[in-house]
Amino acid sequence: MIKAIKVRLYPTRCQEELMFKSAGIARFSYNWGLAFLNKYYEENNKSLSIGELRKRFTELRNDEEYIWLKEVSSEIPQQALKDLGESFKKFFNKQSSYPKFKKKGKCEISFFHLNNKFVVENNKIKLEKIGYVKMKDEGRLPVGNYKKDKIKVLNPRVKFNGKFWYLSLALEVEDETKEELTDISVGVDLGIKDLAIVSNIDKPFKNINKSKEVKRLNKKLKRLQRQVSRKYDMLKSGTTFKKGEKLIKTQNIIKLEKQIKLVHKRIGDIRLNHIHQTTNTIVKTKPCRVVMEDLNVKGLMRNKHLSKAIAEQCFSKFINILEYKCKYNGIEFVKADKFFPSSKKCSCCGTIKKDLKLKDRTYVCHNEECNLIIDRDKNASINLANYKLA
Repeated sequence: MIKAIKVRLYPTRCQEELMFKSAGIARFSYNWGLAFLNKYYEENNKSLSIGELRKRFTELRNDEEYIWLKEVSSEIPQQALKDLGESFKKFFNKQSSYPKFKKKGKCEISFFHLNNKFVVENNKIKLEKIGYVKMKDEGRLPVGNYKKDKIKVLNPRVKFNGKFWYLSLALEVEDETKEELTDISVGVDLGIKDLAIVSNIDKPFKNINKSKEVKRLNKKLKRLQRQVSRKYDMLKSGTTFKKGEKLIKTQNIIKLEKQIKLVHKRIGDIRLNHIHQTTNTIVKTKPCRVVMEDLNVKGLMRNKHLSKAIAEQCFSKFINILEYKCKYNGIEFVKADKFFPSSKKCSCCGTIKKDLKLKDRTYVCHNEECNLIIDRDKNASINLANYKLA
């Protein structure tokens, strides 16, 4: 069984500089590889393999002009080119869009570390060309020399989230004894008023964006964004600035942008934590299967009145997290058909109400023999729970 582990690191100032340099070289390698492949295709009308691309990069690394590439581990840029190859594979398999260039300040700050070059001892971990870094481990990582002791870890990455450094990796562990599942089928309906309505849980899971703390942080974010916008306007209106020139940020702008990043991080952490708590509660009921609608999130985002509320709910992330937790616990995860009338169908008699509108929050069945009156979202969750059941 594979277990994901995330460990917080406490680097010194010198170590942190090397970490930022490693992440920068990983970004440079990815962008160089993408630019090289684009140019090669334009000139030769055929693609170049990632293996050949890595050989070309080794030649670049040995050039005196790019001697700074040798200041970090050689595996970092090579893995960045492998990641580029995976991006192209996903593109050709129609799983994602064409790879884009990684822009400094916009992309994730992270780099790869070779899995057999770790040395762990006494809450310290040795990273190649960085040295021993303090960490908050709590006994989750195996102690020892990973090469000599043949300890296997998968896909280790060192990441910076805007405030702290983390090491994330996957470790092979023995299978845990899992509890037996019930014979209950659960339907989960996602919404804007509430995050999720579950068929076997009476109380809906609240929309965390309506909480006092998130509202306070959103107000703070608006205030900071206005401040930085005014400073940019003042900078552009200066006599020394000419149109078309690159703006040189002042220290006050840099400070404000750092604060904005931290507020964005705090809001994102609150939302992610709420999603994890909700999905954990659903999985802990031990159902035999979980059914959700196959939502077209991109299509929903086209609605200008609801796009912001939908984006804040993080539907795609919720579905992905619930799916992997179901898989881990041996629960069947089913995506209902996009055209399944979960909201329009009566969960009691099966009558379909074609004239149901978005503003109708209570479902009233038109069948005289039924006359069911139920919350619209609860009705949808029950219909999802009964989806394709004999």
